[in-house]
Amino acid sequence: MEANEFLEAVTHRLADYVASRDRRERVNPDMAPASLRRTLDVQLPIEGHGLNPVLDDLDNYITNSVKTHRAEFMNPLWGGLSLPALAGEMVAAATNNSMYTHELSPMGTLIEQTLVRRMCDMVGFPDGFGTFTTGGSNGNMLGMLCARERAVPGSTKRGFDGSSMVVFVSAEAHYSVLMAANVIGIGHMNVVKVGCDNEGRMRPEALEDEITRAIDQGLTPFCVVATAGTTVRGAYDPIGALAEVAHNSGLWLHVDAAWGGTCLFSTTHRRLMDGVEQADSVCWDAHKMMGVPLVCSAFLVKEPAVLRTLCDHTSVAHYLFHEDAENHDLGRYSLQCGRRNDALKLWLEWRARGDAGWARMVDTYMALGDHLEHLVNEHDRLEMMSARSWTNVCFRYTHPDGLENLNDLNVTIRNRLIQSGMFMVSRSNIGDDVVIRCVISNAGVSEASLQRFVDEVVQLGDDVIRGLPPKA
Repeated sequence: MEANEFLEAVTHRLADYVASRDRRERVNPDMAPASLRRTLDVQLPIEGHGLNPVLDDLDNYITNSVKTHRAEFMNPLWGGLSLPALAGEMVAAATNNSMYTHELSPMGTLIEQTLVRRMCDMVGFPDGFGTFTTGGSNGNMLGMLCARERAVPGSTKRGFDGSSMVVFVSAEAHYSVLMAANVIGIGHMNVVKVGCDNEGRMRPEALEDEITRAIDQGLTPFCVVATAGTTVRGAYDPIGALAEVAHNSGLWLHVDAAWGGTCLFSTTHRRLMDGVEQADSVCWDAHKMMGVPLVCSAFLVKEPAVLRTLCDHTSVAHYLFHEDAENHDLGRYSLQCGRRNDALKLWLEWRARGDAGWARMVDTYMALGDHLEHLVNEHDRLEMMSARSWTNVCFRYTHPDGLENLNDLNVTIRNRLIQSGMFMVSRSNIGDDVVIRCVISNAGVSEASLQRFVDEVVQLGDDVIRGLPPKA
């Protein structure tokens, strides 16, 4: 098979996949893991098969993938499919430029610099800079590493004893803060979870108390991680008030805006991140609400010199970094060496939409969240389980006559949703309560699809109560 024929066949499959978002088919494969292993040939051959069988392998992969571009996919904090960004992803892979030096990725470097500076302007870091990363988890780790370097200058080179260093996070923060604590050398036990209010937001007075308590115990506070859009509820910590507490105690404030940063485009909803300009660093995932393919994430820092110091290991790489390109090479601000071009797909999508397009998207998703909340509130067998700030909608099936074991009931409903393949949403916990968490970050979602979703949840709940078996 010739290259052009092969590429044409691949393009045909991609076009068919894009078109399938409007078909009423399963969102997820209907085979269990054990069945997939028995059915699919994924073995690696001694002698290669050539190009023709690759097309069969692609067919199998597409068939057995979760259809994340479908309106019924509302499970994680991402979803949908963007054609400009898809084009950028394919071209970035084909051109295969690495982002550590301007020499190896000239236009890619210019594009990433442009995006990072624009995002810095949006969060209020006029002199800031940053880097694209492998995701929000890596961005949180970079924020904590910068905080460590600020608290213990030279620790990047000499190392440090982190056994008494503590970081403060919301009790509902993302688990990646624990990962970062492990990597930077302070350990999980030195992550202090600060109490939240009834809407899942970190309480500034509780933070102040925890800082005082840590100092009284002989510990050394060095960082606060605020969350703009928590994973379960979509809650926004009060960044301005937390910044005041953190900076009064000499602590670095990092904002995990991986999920919620996109609110900054909307004149109506950007208030959710009031005070973010007082932060020291921010992470923001474009692969979440902005709908750009995984992975596309930025880490932004108010004082670029801190990040540059953190990445000073590049000074020994004389085979890569040269003095005449010192102000251009992005690798001097990254912990990665070889790094793919994740900026191109975001740049193309931004060029296609513009700021106004992003703003309309945010406002539309929030309106859809309002609509789903209304549907839940209007139904006598459903109840909201948390106030809403963002597009996370946390609710559960209940019953006007009262039922015991609501947790088990809602676990069963969600399991049957997944088994049926009609919708994919997540199961989460708020306190001791199991909730069904629906996230709207997918351009295919509509009021009609949300109505079908609510009808399906209620029907499944009614079936469970009546003792009916799952649908085949």
